[in-house]
Amino acid sequence: MVTEDDVRRVALSLPRTTEKPSYGRPGFRVKDRLFARIREEGDVLAIWVADEGEKQGLISSEPEKFFTTPHYDGHPLVLVRFAAVDVDELTELLTDSWRLRAPTRVLAELDG
Repeated sequence: MVTEDDVRRVALSLPRTTEKPSYGRPGFRVKDRLFARIREEGDVLAIWVADEGEKQGLISSEPEKFFTTPHYDGHPLVLVRFAAVDVDELTELLTDSWRLRAPTRVLAELDG
């Protein structure tokens, strides 16, 4: 199980990432584009995915880990339960979300 501190550490390790509140909860941005947000529950993370197909695929294949709410209908965002992921998977999920939201020039900083 990951913690809010794990989310913060991993997110802030990505280039040009800052933490800024989003709806009163920790939000993580790359060049001021939100790519992850800890939800009100405190143990759920909202992240971007490529599209609705990927979102539905994740939810269908691992519903104990991934889910959504009506608020996110029509948006390429999926919710992740902290208790269902480890730090390695969290790192992969956050990095993928970051890549989807980062400007091209910033992507080059990660890919070196």
